[in-house]
Amino acid sequence: MEEAIAKPVNMGCFNRNQIKYIVVIAMLLDHIAWGFVDDVNLLLGGCMHFAGRLTGPTMAYFVGEGYFYTKDVSRYHKRLAFCALISWSAFVYFEYGSLLLYFENGYFILNPVQSVIFTLFLGLSAIRIWESTKIKKPIKIICIILLCLLACIGDWAFMNVLGCLFVHVYRNRPKAKWTAFTLTFFVPNALMMIFAIFAGFDPMWFQAGVLLVPLMLGFLYNGQCGSKAKIHKWFFYLFYPAHLVVLGLLRWGALG
Repeated sequence: MEEAIAKPVNMGCFNRNQIKYIVVIAMLLDHIAWGFVDDVNLLLGGCMHFAGRLTGPTMAYFVGEGYFYTKDVSRYHKRLAFCALISWSAFVYFEYGSLLLYFENGYFILNPVQSVIFTLFLGLSAIRIWESTKIKKPIKIICIILLCLLACIGDWAFMNVLGCLFVHVYRNRPKAKWTAFTLTFFVPNALMMIFAIFAGFDPMWFQAGVLLVPLMLGFLYNGQCGSKAKIHKWFFYLFYPAHLVVLGLLRWGALG
């Protein structure tokens, strides 16, 4: 299944591995801003969040591509599921400074909030459902809607589900792919910016950073994988929960 379709040949200067490292750095800046910068310098934090808008959509794009490039979709799916599971508690700790399961007012409470890996997992799930020959199309649509609803507890929510799916469905129709992909991420973020303005919240101008993603992928990504060394495959899966744990410990005082 690795070469089911021809890899695109673009004029960009960065391969997939290099793009992934760029957006990992952007993600790190984003999380540092959420944890340590916003309360000190809102403008600097906004700039870091602006860069951080690269990560979720770019990873969704690569999951949409990855369905055809991976040797074993089932193994790829399980890898995302495992990473989502181990990242759950790390994400909750970084965001709230609490354990995944905690005791309060006489009850055990499980925090359901999920990370971006969870929504990417759901995005790949949507693609596999769409490609299934055993499920009728109306049922496929219902299942994908349910996945979008479930994704609302996760980072990037339904945007990652539909982003992955549209990259896959329109893979041979570039204009439709880029239109659907860009609107999937820009429209919800634009609505958040408008809501923040009218509700009197701090401006969320940094959400416009999602528009950098189609520009980066369209002009800088050359469509090639790059080195197939295992470090490139496993780096993000290991780095994601690890950096959340370290930042969480720094944020909530354990290492402060």
